[in-house]
Amino acid sequence: MSPTQGRPGPSEHETVGAYALGILDDAEATAFEAHLATCEWCAQQLDELAGMEPMLAALADLPGAGTPDIGDSLSAKPSPRLVNKLVDEVAERRAQKRRRGFYLVAAAAALIVGGPFVAVATNGDSGGGGTEGNRTVQAANPAKELFTGIENKVTGTDATTGVTATVGLSEKLWGTETGLELKGVKGPLKCSMVFVSKDGSRETAASWSVPKWGYGLPDAKTEQARNPLYVSGGVAMSPDKIDHVEIIDFDGNKLVQVDV
Repeated sequence: MSPTQGRPGPSEHETVGAYALGILDDAEATAFEAHLATCEWCAQQLDELAGMEPMLAALADLPGAGTPDIGDSLSAKPSPRLVNKLVDEVAERRAQKRRRGFYLVAAAAALIVGGPFVAVATNGDSGGGGTEGNRTVQAANPAKELFTGIENKVTGTDATTGVTATVGLSEKLWGTETGLELKGVKGPLKCSMVFVSKDGSRETAASWSVPKWGYGLPDAKTEQARNPLYVSGGVAMSPDKIDHVEIIDFDGNKLVQVDV
């Protein structure tokens, strides 16, 4: 397979790194740009390595780099071995950032699935559904499944707001995993589930929006409003450190407190 059809060989890898660092002479740069026009791999790598030029300033502090002034440091040509090291380090750091971004997106998606899917449930057993052929396919509701699977649950009801919250607590090595069942809440509203420790510290386990029709309202006209809301989340504090859990709106008003 030719370099333009797959991963290029070591010399071309060094060339894309050197080009990104701006250390090729005019002839070398022109030759590489001609190659770049037909090589998708090099184009992708160049995009990944964009913005590396400022790292050249750090070369003056490396062993064996001499003591050039600031202007000379930008024109000094590091060895291919050093170029490769810089390229690999930056590529790995950017890959780590992409992985962290993916985990954050996945966590946000889990919360979204745990909330709005319940809002369209028709019988409280699933988070919505569709059709496949002549049969109905029910979509899974991860937040409700998590809540149902937790044995340790505590419940609280606020006489003023009419909101009832049942909180499931599952001890993990990293802290506490939680599942929430919320009833009697009217919208539109934005809420958070806040864990309060015995020493008074606070951690937010999850946040969500309540649509205008609300959740867990027994006298509501639609089933989606009669069904409770299920939310999943987690905090760093262990269950034995938790004093109580608060469901509050974004204005700081407490809707219900659940003592642990």
